[in-house]
Amino acid sequence: EGLTQRFHRVIALDFLGFGFSDKPRPHGYSIFEQATIVEGLLRHLGLRHQRINLLSHDYGDTVAQELLHRYEHNKTGSILINSLCLSNGGIFPETHYPRFIQKLLKDGGLLSPIILRLMNFFFFSGGLGAVFGPYTQPSQAEYWDMWTAVRNNDGNLVMDSILQYINQRKKHRERWVGALMSTSVPLHLIYGPLDPVNPHPEFLQFYKKVLPMSTVSVLDDHISHYPQLEDPTGFLNAYLNFINSF
Repeated sequence: EGLTQRFHRVIALDFLGFGFSDKPRPHGYSIFEQATIVEGLLRHLGLRHQRINLLSHDYGDTVAQELLHRYEHNKTGSILINSLCLSNGGIFPETHYPRFIQKLLKDGGLLSPIILRLMNFFFFSGGLGAVFGPYTQPSQAEYWDMWTAVRNNDGNLVMDSILQYINQRKKHRERWVGALMSTSVPLHLIYGPLDPVNPHPEFLQFYKKVLPMSTVSVLDDHISHYPQLEDPTGFLNAYLNFINSF
């Protein structure tokens, strides 16, 4: 809601395999395809020639990095990026520590479909709660909402395919980290420092070393992997301060 008061238009989408979008299987889910979907959506909405401010989180960070690469290399159909704000996500493979279940699913082979079919709400909410801060845990109702979105269109059965993005990040590191290093687009990071997946201070020190031209907002010590949900006011203020700085 805070974004809609500042911007003429705000667009939020469920990527393929997420939320209430289609969840085809079998399907080779890839960051490249998701980036093409974003481009197609903006073209469909008649925004091909508008400058876009990208705000991303986690999986979306990597999609944004691919969109940035295409923009910087003047690829046909690429979107015009006015600014990019990243938040907690595995931007650098070397400072990214996937949860055990993620590693198991992405590399589990024939085991993965069995695990996915055994997964239930309590298993799901327990795993998700581990990457929220101690004072910012979702309510039971919010967990059920998230689980409902995951289960929609049997989305729980494509998790192992979607998790291949972790391997894709390693394979295409030079392309995606390189896009951030070479860009002239205003760049910002909003970071929840209690994140076990991208831990403090290791992740932040590496980020500042590799991307010294980027500005950074670090939220309160107890904010973890989902800063936009755990501290929406702090997140919004950090983002608007960035947007108003250029």
